[in-house]
Amino acid sequence: MPRQDTRLEAEGAEFLVLGNVLIEGILAYKAYTNMAGYDLVAVWPETNRSARIQVKSRWATDANSHPVKCIDCDFLVLTRLNRGFRFSGRAKRELPQENPEFYVLPADVAESRRIMSGGGWSKIAWNQVAFKDFRSRWDLIRDFLMSPQSEGQ
Repeated sequence: MPRQDTRLEAEGAEFLVLGNVLIEGILAYKAYTNMAGYDLVAVWPETNRSARIQVKSRWATDANSHPVKCIDCDFLVLTRLNRGFRFSGRAKRELPQENPEFYVLPADVAESRRIMSGGGWSKIAWNQVAFKDFRSRWDLIRDFLMSPQSEGQ
């Protein structure tokens, strides 16, 4: 079976995260395509700080992990698009679809949950209970940006 092409969904997820960050009053923009390690940049001019944000998405509601090549960012946003089922034996893209969910993980939290796989890739196993405290936590990005920059950063 050929691998499913989810590039459009991945691009859409990046724009969804960008929109949520902007709605929260945080200046942000989409990085150039293929920037290793991050997809978005959020900025706070008053503190002269920026945050690199990597977006990882899964379209399937029943996806049990998010593949990750590297965590070279300040935040990793796991985006669950909830567009249907793929893995649990239910009909592919079976309705009803659910609203997307966003889990904003600081890089150190994401790194601590990373499980190494083969071929240089790793994954973050999905656990709704473990991630519930990170759901839509855009304030973590704002707090990071508003905090004074320490020496050496």
